[in-house]
Amino acid sequence: MDGIDFSRELLALAAKRGTSGSLHYRRADMRKLPATWSGRYDAVVNLYTSFGFFDNLSDDARVIAEFARVLKPEGSLVWQGASRDGVMSRFLSRDWWETGDGSIVGQERLFDPLSGVLSIQSTLRRKNGRTSRRQHRIRLYTATRIAELCAQRGLIVEEAYEGFTSRPLTRRSTEMLLVARKQ
Repeated sequence: MDGIDFSRELLALAAKRGTSGSLHYRRADMRKLPATWSGRYDAVVNLYTSFGFFDNLSDDARVIAEFARVLKPEGSLVWQGASRDGVMSRFLSRDWWETGDGSIVGQERLFDPLSGVLSIQSTLRRKNGRTSRRQHRIRLYTATRIAELCAQRGLIVEEAYEGFTSRPLTRRSTEMLLVARKQ
């Protein structure tokens, strides 16, 4: 089993949690997986909204193409991430909350419906008064669009769930887990 990430820090954290003779971590770009991996895997697992962060829309399609390339025939793709329909049905342009240590987190959000990009500005005010800011953006997808991207590469979505549950995906589900099979 191979685990990949582009972040050296996250790979180091994963390695700290454990490796084995059959579990290996490596730094790789999901848009261009190692050439030697073609047709190598029974399953590819993409979890925790690790999709949609590239600036160029075509990069997301490249990722799906790479997933399809490294799968064996009849192999499965398990894709988990935010569901545009559900996120937008509950959209808040701004909110805040207090953490367990008394810090305050505030978020301001903008959504561009044409590009599907959600931009989030987060502000953290610690109890000691120090403030830090972080901004990130993610392209949100509908299950339909992910299924289309998969189908273009011979991956047929056969199951759709509400995140990590056995409940079926609905238009109000904020997370989705899709299971596709390589034809």
